[in-house]
Amino acid sequence: MPKVLQIINRLNLGGPTFIAGYLTAYLGPDYETKLIAGQKDDSEESSEFILRNMGIEPIYIDNMRREISWKNDRAAYLQIDKIVKEFKPDIIHTHAAKAGTLGRLAAINNNIPVALHTFHGHVFEGYFGKLKTEIFLRIERYLASKTSGIIAISNAQKEELVRKFKITTAEKSFVIPLGIELEKFQTNQAEKRTSFRSKYNLSEDTIAIGIIGRIVPIKNHKLFLDAWKNILIKTTKKIHAFVIGDGEDRDPVIDYCRQLNLGFNTVDNLESTNTLTFTSWIIDIDIAVAGLDIIALTSNNEGTPISLIEAQAAGKAIVSTNVGGIQDIVIEGETALLSPKGDFESLSINLLEIIENESLRKKMQLKSPVFAKSKFGFMRMVEDHRILYTELLSRQKIRPS
Repeated sequence: MPKVLQIINRLNLGGPTFIAGYLTAYLGPDYETKLIAGQKDDSEESSEFILRNMGIEPIYIDNMRREISWKNDRAAYLQIDKIVKEFKPDIIHTHAAKAGTLGRLAAINNNIPVALHTFHGHVFEGYFGKLKTEIFLRIERYLASKTSGIIAISNAQKEELVRKFKITTAEKSFVIPLGIELEKFQTNQAEKRTSFRSKYNLSEDTIAIGIIGRIVPIKNHKLFLDAWKNILIKTTKKIHAFVIGDGEDRDPVIDYCRQLNLGFNTVDNLESTNTLTFTSWIIDIDIAVAGLDIIALTSNNEGTPISLIEAQAAGKAIVSTNVGGIQDIVIEGETALLSPKGDFESLSINLLEIIENESLRKKMQLKSPVFAKSKFGFMRMVEDHRILYTELLSRQKIRPS
């Protein structure tokens, strides 16, 4: 049977681990699969447990890390090249930038029949200066020219890759939306809600808002804090905000709270009357989501944020900036209210609207699970990939057994 080698940058919490994991675990019996993974940053929470729950033991590449390092990157490439020569895959499918570069170079140099790369997001906007961004664009354009196909996880992302950044052509790009396991976000909701709210001393009439993900500059948590301070002045509702996650920008974000005179709790101090809590990472995120009422996202750039899919699966209202592929994974006005990137006033208005308007919030809570179930199931995503793999292999006269 044809062999597929999945290669992922690093095992940190987020959509790429789910996609690479599902494709490794569920493509049989048509395909033999193997997964290579790099190492997460120290500031990130590991997603290894996701793969363990799927029964997957990845091959770790210790030198494949987020930062650019000639020494480490060369060592990582040589490790990948060795695995490719031993495994002899028919397809190499890479996920995110570092794995995409090293994995596709290995595919090119070993004449692998099919090489695919998935953009889970991109670093062409909001990350680096003009010169470095141009270098990355040229690298990606070269690799795309040698790649069988580029997978985008939303229509908006495909448009950016093809038309805005000219990474590849429309003919070589394919849209396969993210799919995840939704069931845990739709079962035992009442029990999970009680557990979360008891831990954080929330009364049932308190409206809980959460922002979930890495605390890094691109996520723009400071915009959320600006809006939160404004909301505290304008609403009479009982409200509480949660910053769920951790990352390199945690200390600057906490310092910004102090600049705004926003009192806050941490997991080590939950007894105060502050209305903002930093929880760090929560592994059982379905319990946290069940305890919340509104999910916020304030990023300057995104691919397909898994937190918003999970929020809809659990029946939560969403307030978000309208960046990247977000408009393709929500129904604006029905499951989410969207604001322009960095627009404090619009974000504040939308957040206040959902807090104050109980009828709107409940309509969103009813619509969201139905929409999520119809669009984001993980087996649908696996089958979409199976179809694409089969088509690209057939062009090389290779067919699944």
